Amino acid sequence: MVKTTQKPLVPQRRFPEFQDAEEWELLPIGSKVDLLSGFPFKSLEISDDFSGIPLMRGINITEGRVRHSENIDRFFLGKTENLKKYKLRKDDLVIGMDGSKVGKNSALITDADSDSLLIQRVARLRTNHKTIIQFIFQHINSTKFHSYVDRINTSSGIPHISAKQINEFEIAFPLLPEEQQQIANCLFSLDDLITVHTQKVESLKAHKKGLMQQLFPAEGKTIPKLRFPEFQDAGAWDEKHLGRLSTILRGGSPRPIDDYFTLDTNGLNWLKIGDVDKASKFIAKTEQRVKEAALNKTREVNPGDLIMSNSMSFGRPYILKIKSCIHDGWIAVTDITDQIERDYLYYLILSNLSQTYFFNAAAGGGIRNLNADIIKFLPVAYPDILEQQKIADFLSSLDNLITAHTQKIDALKAHKKGLMQQLFPSADEAGA
Repeated sequence: MVKTTQKPLVPQRRFPEFQDAEEWELLPIGSKVDLLSGFPFKSLEISDDFSGIPLMRGINITEGRVRHSENIDRFFLGKTENLKKYKLRKDDLVIGMDGSKVGKNSALITDADSDSLLIQRVARLRTNHKTIIQFIFQHINSTKFHSYVDRINTSSGIPHISAKQINEFEIAFPLLPEEQQQIANCLFSLDDLITVHTQKVESLKAHKKGLMQQLFPAEGKTIPKLRFPEFQDAGAWDEKHLGRLSTILRGGSPRPIDDYFTLDTNGLNWLKIGDVDKASKFIAKTEQRVKEAALNKTREVNPGDLIMSNSMSFGRPYILKIKSCIHDGWIAVTDITDQIERDYLYYLILSNLSQTYFFNAAAGGGIRNLNADIIKFLPVAYPDILEQQKIADFLSSLDNLITAHTQKIDALKAHKKGLMQQLFPSADEAGA
């Protein structure tokens, strides 16, 4: 009989003062916390009145924090005598229990959200030991827990995790509270850095949005509210329809498309909606290529052309850095006149005034769609080319700042993920 050896349950990386401490113990979450599911939403008298008691719904919880806005906040106007156990308090851990982000949206309650009312489809985890709840919170945000949730949700219905399934999830706990606290402090310090950069990105985006409303003339105006000093006396802007300043073309789809795909590196780029990073200004690559025979059934566009989707999240422009074929879900803005600076046109199409025009003009009562004619008649206000370049350069510099902070967030998240894999022992590795 072969004798097996049980590996000790210890992390790969351990703080120096705990190098010789005992191995960890594997326990279900439910052994450490009191878990409660929220009160049925339909049983409450709901209002948008800010004088009521705020509700903590799944939509209020994002990855790591609670979010609020006028569009999502709801309030309870009734009496709470029978709802006391559903009132949240500081250091409670809340987890969204269904939806596309099931199990991945969690947050620790702060003073700002204590006394909120816990609503159905949100789980509340509570303990009197702050260190334990912080330690569990970090595990809930680990790839191990997310994989556990994904394994549970194998059906085609709405993704969901039950209170029982949360309770049964096993976590390796250090025996010493001090070690738990040291790990939690380390990971929360990274969370704080991520939050700082996230808030910076949100602030820059809001700043950019506000500036764009002032850097382009309002509807019916011929000059913008805000103008760079060197152009204060430059006079009124011109205005033409986009179709007079460029050529508007719709893409085409060879069918059946599978007959045209190729692995040949000399094949033509084939741009799909899924190839686009919605936060990006440029498109620099595609995942698939098509045979040259597709050219007479599609549309090929060039570096420097602008494209935008004509349905669903329509009207969002992108600038091509590559030559590519586009299907009939794309509309291209090509042959842009030298009266218009390309990056300036990109920001003008992205502006609130242009996006409102698209929204109001889009046809269809259900799925709203753009067509080439709608885009051709987009009003384009523009100053001298030097002023256009100044506006485009300024907005590009803000985009560069947003990108830099976003990349920092991604790097910090990757660092934290790698660190967690070393700070938390794997129960699988502790087997025979």
